[in-house]
Amino acid sequence: MADATCPICGRPSLPAQRPFCSLRCADADLGHWLTGRYRVPGPPADEERGELDPEDGLG
Repeated sequence: MADATCPICGRPSLPAQRPFCSLRCADADLGHWLTGRYRVPGPPADEERGELDPEDGLG
């Protein structure tokens, strides 16, 4: 997997930080998840309890 590139900066990834090239890019990616920049699509969660709404048939 020598041709793999870092999804943050595009440099070649390193085995120790795969799929990233450095701890800095790994931390930047984590920051994107924690701030809501990245999102996984799905039904809205109940904001008070953090659970799915039972009326939507998914919970």
